[in-house]
Amino acid sequence: MATERRMQFVHWQLVWMLGSILVLVVFDALSLESVFICSLIGLLIITELTAPFAVEPSWRKRLPWLVIAGLVGFAVVIGRWLLALLPPEMVGL
Repeated sequence: MATERRMQFVHWQLVWMLGSILVLVVFDALSLESVFICSLIGLLIITELTAPFAVEPSWRKRLPWLVIAGLVGFAVVIGRWLLALLPPEMVGL
């Protein structure tokens, strides 16, 4: 049962990621950062929508580490975007 739920989680994440890539291609906005952010949003949504009520399987106990790694990556992407917006005099590089 746990393996079935885990595979269902992975399938939903893959569907979300492929759908996000398709939408980004349609709107001509495909970039690595956009795919990463859309995938992270999907991970957060799917994690919350598939959360069990009573007993948490052991494989779900590792999901917070994946979410934390994704949020650190999100902070890096936002930091790079902010540095690209600032004038070179303010960056000091």
